[in-house]
Formats: sequence, structure tokens, C-alpha cells
Amino acid sequence: MRPALRLLAAVKPGQFLESGAPTGLTGLFTHPSPRSTLIYLYSGTLDKLKAVPEYSVYRQSTEALTRHRLSIIESVKPEGFDQWAARVRKQIEAHPDAFEKHGTGIKHSAAGKDFVTTRYAEEVDEREEEWDSEPIEAPELEGVRNSAERKGQAEAMQKEPAMAETVAREFMLEPEPPLTMEQVNDLENRIGAGLIEEVIQVAEGEYQLVDKMVESKVWEELEEKAPEGQWSYFERGGARTSTQAP
Repeated sequence: MRPALRLLAAVKPGQFLESGAPTGLTGLFTHPSPRSTLIYLYSGTLDKLKAVPEYSVYRQSTEALTRHRLSIIESVKPEGFDQWAARVRKQIEAHPDAFEKHGTGIKHSAAGKDFVTTRYAEEVDEREEEWDSEPIEAPELEGVRNSAERKGQAEAMQKEPAMAETVAREFMLEPEPPLTMEQVNDLENRIGAGLIEEVIQVAEGEYQLVDKMVESKVWEELEEKAPEGQWSYFERGGARTSTQAP
């Protein structure tokens, strides 16, 4: 039913889902790159789970579910994905400065996979900026300057950002090819947890939850032991329902 809500919410249905378009669920909009996002979240979760002992039931269950969903996501690739990955790899190798401390991208790895995230400064319309009480100065004079006025120009030019930083700031990665609507529907049916955007929300929560579980060391014994029989009610046959004979 939920995939049908997405189709009904789309104004112009086509082969691809429109990024940012309504999904049919309030406050939830179509994700621009669900495949790469889920691969990153699942891989990061698996990396974090290594800090939890292997005997922990929490690690065993979370790891099994995460690996299962990761295998489903990785089995579906958009058309031209391998060619796109090769081109992006060449872009990264040709612009290593773009991934330095002051660049526009970050290279990192998780579960043996390499990922690249980019951050671009949003263009700001000066007309929409709020005045910050800075005094408004008179405009600079135009035309040829005399020797006294040109005195500080050399120092000002030296303070301009280096060429490498300019290249890093202007570096743009080619976006990943989108999944078709049919591929997204296939993933949603195979995972069986609602829309792909809902799956991403759950993956984000699990990714963050691991840190809390590691911090709390949930696999350790309780400082105060639970009373005997406290959890037997939830075991099979541990409690009688109203339909059972006394």
C-alpha cells in the first residue's frame, strides 16, 4: 500500500523518482541517493558492532539483520553504475587537494569499503541576509589609483586564497546514477519495511544506537541481579491467557 502512496503523490510519474518529491507520508520526501546512503549506514553499523563482544545477543541479531539488508541493497545497481564509479575514481585521483582538511570532500572507509562525502557551501542571496549591525561604509573610488593608494594592494593580494584551495572549493563530483522506480519498488518489497526512505530512517537510528549500546556496555552482567523468575512470563508457555482453563 505504501509504494502506491508514493505513486499517487507523484505529480509526473515516470521512470525515475523525483528527488525531494512527496512520498505520500507526511514529512517524508523522496531521497536523492538511497542506495549509497544505505550502503554507508549499514557498513558503518557493522564497523561499530566490532566493539561489541561476539557472544552478545545484541551484536548477533543486529549484525545478521544488517548484513541481510546490505546484501539486498548491493544486489541492485543503477544502469551505468560501474562506469560512473570509474569516472569518479579518476576525478578523486586528479583532485587530491579537494579532500584535504579545507577541501570540499571527505574520504573515509567502513567495513572495508571506501566512501566519499562532499560538502558544498550553499549560495546565499545578499538580499535575504539579516543586517548584523556592521557599519555601512562609502563605496570605493573607481579609476586609476595614485602611488599612496596602491601601497597596500600587494599585501592584500598575497592574502588571497591559494590556487589549490580555490580548486578544492570549486571541485564537484558527478552525482551517482539514480535507481529506477521499478528498482526502488523491488528493494522495498524484498526488505519489507515500508518505503526506502523509512528504511533509511531506521538505518540511521541503528547506526546511532550502536554508540549508546557500546557506551552502556549492554553485554555485561547487571549490577543488581533480576529476581528469579522475573522474565519467565515472556517465555513460551510461561503465562496463561484468559482463554486457557485454570
